[in-house]
Amino acid sequence: MRQRLRRAALGAAFLMIGMGTRVDAQPTRARALGLAPGIFTPGRHNAITDVEGVKVGQVTISEGDSLRTGVTAIVPHGGDLFRDRVPAALHVGNGFGKLLGVTQLRELGEIETPIVLTCTLCIWQAGDALAQWMLARPENAGVRSINPVVGETNDGQLNATRARPGIGAAVQRALASATDGPVMEGSVGAGHGTVMFGWKGGIGTSSRVLPATLGGFRIGVLVQGNYGGVLQMMGAPIGQQLGRYAFQRDVAPANNRSPGDAGAEHGDGSCMIVIATDAPILSRNLERLAARAVMGLARTGSSASNGSGDYVLAFSTASKVRRNPDAVVNTNEELGNDQMSALFQAVTEATEEALYNALLMATPVSSRSSRVNPLPVDSVRLLLRARGIR
Repeated sequence: MRQRLRRAALGAAFLMIGMGTRVDAQPTRARALGLAPGIFTPGRHNAITDVEGVKVGQVTISEGDSLRTGVTAIVPHGGDLFRDRVPAALHVGNGFGKLLGVTQLRELGEIETPIVLTCTLCIWQAGDALAQWMLARPENAGVRSINPVVGETNDGQLNATRARPGIGAAVQRALASATDGPVMEGSVGAGHGTVMFGWKGGIGTSSRVLPATLGGFRIGVLVQGNYGGVLQMMGAPIGQQLGRYAFQRDVAPANNRSPGDAGAEHGDGSCMIVIATDAPILSRNLERLAARAVMGLARTGSSASNGSGDYVLAFSTASKVRRNPDAVVNTNEELGNDQMSALFQAVTEATEEALYNALLMATPVSSRSSRVNPLPVDSVRLLLRARGIR
């Protein structure tokens, strides 16, 4: 009986795929489809803002027939970011991309500004705007050097990226509007023009809360998804079953190739991943934590292709490990190495779910150069049911 039900669900899914239908036009978070990776429980918002003090602000730029981009800003805490610095670290999964502020971040193991995400050719304007925002704060009147941290992905398929429109003003608005509540996902902010696995990508987020026996720490992840590969969800080969995946033209029968360029892509693109935690961790273990996020990225079907810039930034908001640049001696109470394993598990789970949310919460975006539709949620729902997932 179970096998018959699974075959029926698969048949219905492929019928819907062939008809190109999407009954449920509303974006859907992963958990509504039964996609709940791992064993740990999410926080209240299932977002990076579940880490106390962290705020997110976003501005979407959609102008005329060709500008489809935006800004997403992550603010580590609401205090004096320059003098009450959070320890931070970077892990590079594949370095095909640009990231402002990386050398000082790695040298000092800390950040002194918010983190801004935007489009590839916008990072220099965004960096200048972020520096201006920091220098304009009254407490920074005497500051003569600032290290803005800005990441990017290339949204050139939908966006006239060479135009670089109004990014500076968008950065200022994103920072001014940053809040600690629910985070908008999908085709918003820095995810407005991004593409994932040939479907519309975007911003996604998720969180995990460790049990009290494991410290009760919180960890949140925010992603800017703009990459490819062979999409899978909780092990289900969704990309192959929907007929859209990397290297398809090279391996699929001629009558099973998707139209246009979707089947020709080789998984290129980029993914920015930002991790926040309230666990007291310094840069060495933050880098180890960031490295585990790539495992969550791989679970979605990415193999970090040659043309994929995959960067992970991680920071701790714990007051015990904050860094004062004027201090003669910094004393810290850091979590021991043996206590990191649960956090490694949590960040892998949260990264995977955040990437699912980026896909499932996306909405269609059109421009003069292209139109990219979101993942067909109803087809995915049927394919997941056929594998016993909800």
